[in-house]
Amino acid sequence: MPGTKFDNKKRQTVRNLRIREDTAKYLLNLDANSAHYDPKSRSMRDNPLKDLAHKKPSELSFAGENFVRSTGQVKEIAKLQLFAWDAGERGSNVHLQAEPTKAALLHKEYSKRKDEFKSEVSNSIVDKYGGEEHLKAPPRELLLATTEEYVEYSRTGKIIKGQEKVVPKSKYQEEVYVNGHTSVYGSYFRSGTWGYKCCHALQKQAYCTGAASRSGADTPQLAPEPEPTNNVDRTRSLIEMHQERMVEVKKQKKQKTQEDRENPQAREDRLKKVLAQLDAKAVAEKAEGLDERKRKYNSMVVDKGPTEEEMEAWKLRKHMASDPMANISDDKT
Repeated sequence: MPGTKFDNKKRQTVRNLRIREDTAKYLLNLDANSAHYDPKSRSMRDNPLKDLAHKKPSELSFAGENFVRSTGQVKEIAKLQLFAWDAGERGSNVHLQAEPTKAALLHKEYSKRKDEFKSEVSNSIVDKYGGEEHLKAPPRELLLATTEEYVEYSRTGKIIKGQEKVVPKSKYQEEVYVNGHTSVYGSYFRSGTWGYKCCHALQKQAYCTGAASRSGADTPQLAPEPEPTNNVDRTRSLIEMHQERMVEVKKQKKQKTQEDRENPQAREDRLKKVLAQLDAKAVAEKAEGLDERKRKYNSMVVDKGPTEEEMEAWKLRKHMASDPMANISDDKT
């Protein structure tokens, strides 16, 4: 094994230490955030001299053990080892360490046959379906969209020398008139529909009938002006309408609260009525086997919100999980 020394007298294997003239790996870069050094295995996999960007890893005295593992013939040996393992699983007698020359020759022949098979398959597909012209890559100048045209601009952005590249306005055809029209579809609009300005036709596939087809009905009729009055009725905005509605709701709520204070029995009667409705609904759902958690999403959508009595009834019947007396019924003493 490389890096070991076997002593016949002592009958033990000792790891070779580094040469004392060489700089230790952990002294190449004293930054605490540099490459990690494992003192147990004496390995430093990352490159400790990454800051030396002007130098290639091959020019450094030590560029990390991962760099050594991925350079030279390491990749080729790894491919040979994989080939030997795959061939052994398929029944071939190939071993890289026992017969390295045989394994290398077989791998070379295998790679050659593989490339020939790929080329035969691609050629057969092209011969059968065609399209060989699409496989030929265009020149690099066309791929990168670079030309030799020279254009010089001033500080204000004007062209001093050369000609500016013409950019197409659209990939679609423009100013194409069909069916005898002198304008395009979409140049006229009436009653929420687009049409042709030349003949006021609203159908896209209609033929042009000229200016004679324009009728007086196409021209918009102005509404009669209202008679002038002293009190000008100003159009209300949405905010003003919402504010007026909120004021009216507050007045109704205040009036209802005043009535409840004057007649508390009426409020209690309404609350009892709502509680009775909730009890009847719960009994009906229990009899039908309905579950509140399995109802549909919009099954309880209503146009109006709950009343104060309904909210108070819901709070009275709400199950409080944090209440220690919630599970004790009234009939138990």
